[in-house]
Amino acid sequence: MGTIATMAPSPSAALADRIRALAAEEAPYATALRRELHTYPEICYEEVRTSSRIRAALDEAGIAHVDGLAGGTGTLAFLPGKSPTAVALRADIDGLPIEELGDCAWKSRTAGRMHACGHDGHTAILIGAARVLKRLSSEGTLPNPVRFLFQPAEEGGAGGRRMVEDGALEPRPEGPAPRRIYGLHNFPGLPLGTVATRRGALFAASDRFEIDVVGRAAHAAWPHQGRDPIVAASAVVLALQAIVAREVDPLDAGVVSTTIFQSGTAMNQIPAQAKLQGTARALTEATRTHIERRICEIATDVARAHRCEAHARYIRGYPVTRNDDASVTEFERIARSMLGHRTLAHMDAPVMGGEDFAFYAERIPACFYILGVEDGAWRTANLHQPTFDFNDAAIPTGIEAMVALALADSADAA
Repeated sequence: MGTIATMAPSPSAALADRIRALAAEEAPYATALRRELHTYPEICYEEVRTSSRIRAALDEAGIAHVDGLAGGTGTLAFLPGKSPTAVALRADIDGLPIEELGDCAWKSRTAGRMHACGHDGHTAILIGAARVLKRLSSEGTLPNPVRFLFQPAEEGGAGGRRMVEDGALEPRPEGPAPRRIYGLHNFPGLPLGTVATRRGALFAASDRFEIDVVGRAAHAAWPHQGRDPIVAASAVVLALQAIVAREVDPLDAGVVSTTIFQSGTAMNQIPAQAKLQGTARALTEATRTHIERRICEIATDVARAHRCEAHARYIRGYPVTRNDDASVTEFERIARSMLGHRTLAHMDAPVMGGEDFAFYAERIPACFYILGVEDGAWRTANLHQPTFDFNDAAIPTGIEAMVALALADSADAA
């Protein structure tokens, strides 16, 4: 990831200074909210307390909202503006089914649940941005109506798709449809005070597979009387690695990872079956389709070679998160003009993680970007690790970026 430029001061310096000052004022509120959300994490479509806290914060700020989307825990909030079309800003709100091993004062109090991906930080940033924009709206009509999407179930539940299905991007009595949508994700390893993105594919398509290998049970002392599904499934796991290594163009990218292998209940019995599960990732639809077909073919044929049967299922999840070129250009223009004290960086390559912001990007022009959280005084584990924690020092940058995008996005660039 190479730096494009350190952003120079712009003609909008007065507004940029005002945004910076308001973001600094709202940062303590957002930080307290972030730590509260971290303490009480909720997962996929169970974010009842989280969504209630979000709605209370919106009510406190006097921001109109519509509740009950995406199965009940999704929220849309609205601020009016001059333009006939709105700018949408999105945050994901869910945690993960991981036991937290950190020792911070705001450590999760819910067993087996934690905010291991920083969605608590994303939510706090968007609440902070909404509060800043509300304050600015009291000084004069905003140039753009703003729509805030607080979305559940990003972690495997496709909450973004359900938000779209429930009309999150459609015209509503509360405000016009958005012409463009922005979203962010914190990124360990990227320096604090930095924002970055790229044109085209940003995050990979994210799918999963399940393979049941069926053999014949036998006493472990007489393996010749059975058909061993463990040996067959092991051969399947190894053979699947050849898909990316030998069938995908090295200049393309793909991932096939078997992450669950379950079989047997007794140490002296060859079981009757084994179960494999895993994930597949790709950056193009052609590669995605090839991986899907080959996983099923390899599982069937390799199992048969070991006198077993395999039943493979490939479940498509999130599509590629693909940034619109014009939206990235607009993001970079705004970042340079409104975030002069920050650094804009270019992502040289996509990330193979999945992101259900993709469902919004399929419908309207979109730009997803990453937010740096790494500095000399703060280190964290990577995303989805049991010792991960969000760096609260990144909250002001996140608020500034979201506010600047809402104010400065141009209808002419849509």
